[in-house]
Amino acid sequence: MAQATGRSIDVHTWSTPNGWKIPIMLEECGLPYRVVPVNIGRGDQMAPDFLALSPNNKIPAIVDPDGPDGQPITVFESGAILQYLSRKTGCLLPADERARVKVEEWLIWQVAGFGPMLGQAHHFRIYAEEKIPYAIERFTTEANRLYRVLDGQLAGRDYVAGSLSIADIAIVPWAKYHEKQGVDLADLPHVRAWLDRMLARPAVQRGFAAI
Repeated sequence: MAQATGRSIDVHTWSTPNGWKIPIMLEECGLPYRVVPVNIGRGDQMAPDFLALSPNNKIPAIVDPDGPDGQPITVFESGAILQYLSRKTGCLLPADERARVKVEEWLIWQVAGFGPMLGQAHHFRIYAEEKIPYAIERFTTEANRLYRVLDGQLAGRDYVAGSLSIADIAIVPWAKYHEKQGVDLADLPHVRAWLDRMLARPAVQRGFAAI
């Protein structure tokens, strides 16, 4: 867990790609936090106490006791949490407007496309009781297209928007499981190098291990 002064942020989450984003971010920014497990396998996300934090019954959600004006704040949706934490700390979001727009473009790309499409590919390939060829082909094809988009963006860059940012934090928990999504990185050298670089970061490793 990150070592820093201040009161711990409660992170209501579980061991999924979206769920790992926030511990990774908190580790990178050096903020103290406490993981509050929300076991989605047994339906904890539907409990009234959690719904009061995240009305869409999705992880993650946070409770920051030191929110704006020193008052507690609750934030749900992983993209919103990443943006909130970056504004709170000045961590992993550039001050320059053009650079910040680039980061936000790729963050939204992840939350609106990369994550949902990869999640569908993963579901229909691995978890669906009925193997539906049309669904498997559709989402696997789209997953591969999105990885090619990412590979093109990473050409000549160490990180998605140039410097390490919340966009990388949002993408890496999904890309870690590319094989289950039907994606081979052999022809995606820039993604492969970026993924190795990200997974070697101690804060990323600690974030994954936190749940």
